[in-house]
Amino acid sequence: MNIYDIAELAGVSIATVSRVVNDSPRVSEKTKQKVRAIMEENGYTPNVFARGLGLDSMKTIGILCPDVSDAYMATAVAHLESRMHEHGYDCILCCSGFEQSIKEKYVSLLLAKRIDALIMVGSTYAGAEGEESRVQYVLDAARQVPVFLINGYLDGENIYCAYGDDYQITYDVTSQMIESGRRRILFLCDSHSYSAVRKLAGYELALKSHGLPVLGDLKLYVKNRIHTVRDILLERRDLRFDSVIGTDDGLAVGAIKYANAKLLKIPEDICITGFNNSALSICSDPELSSVDNRVEELCNITISNMMKILQEKDPDISRNCKVPCRLVKRCTTDF
Repeated sequence: MNIYDIAELAGVSIATVSRVVNDSPRVSEKTKQKVRAIMEENGYTPNVFARGLGLDSMKTIGILCPDVSDAYMATAVAHLESRMHEHGYDCILCCSGFEQSIKEKYVSLLLAKRIDALIMVGSTYAGAEGEESRVQYVLDAARQVPVFLINGYLDGENIYCAYGDDYQITYDVTSQMIESGRRRILFLCDSHSYSAVRKLAGYELALKSHGLPVLGDLKLYVKNRIHTVRDILLERRDLRFDSVIGTDDGLAVGAIKYANAKLLKIPEDICITGFNNSALSICSDPELSSVDNRVEELCNITISNMMKILQEKDPDISRNCKVPCRLVKRCTTDF
């Protein structure tokens, strides 16, 4: 029996149960009596989460990401840790990789450390369409502590999501390529995560909206390694394309390497965009146009919402925060 169960039985929110535990004046006496009766009937003992920032708080936040060597993940983790320290919190970081069993193992490990909240960085934790069973461990974790997901959306009680609008920006970028005369746009991707699926959906809708076919040979899944992308594109002599949308800057830089090896002019012969607006985008030659998915803003939203919940300042916050992205134009685009 946990706070989630008590809230469900009482027909109130988790925040209300927390207020009752802390004897908050913001809850009516009638509701307090109802919730307390249910707690007593079920032998419920309030835990760290239920007490919020009371005397039992560990002042520790768990952070889970797939790979901290990834530029996006590293930026997010560094910013999150800095902001948490400002609020007097420590953090425990785990890198789970992408295997299901390892992700579940690390969530269990962090929960055993009696963390006050769990932050999951990366759309891999949101699963993909038709993979409901693969996110059950996240839903279960949210029964014990508030869960904050960055760069993905998962609908669930006590799960708070902040993510960039990958769908809309990919639709916009693809549309601008088409309107500038491009007809064979290569979509480079390295996963089937929530974020990748949204980007693909935006790409496909833009093609359909402009009367172009969605071609399977122009959707290429490849490991996110610059030279691997270059070599595969060089080997695929049958593959014709006049532009590239990479779902990560590493993939897009691989396309630049390919274009340079083929002596193609960028952006005249081939137009290329990346994603994440990382250091790679300005290290490449020519410099890469890349989507800024506002990672620091997503982290700020996450920390702000987390503090509101843990400190009971405004527990009834939105669980779905979608932030517009923007394309930072450099030398690889001409629209």
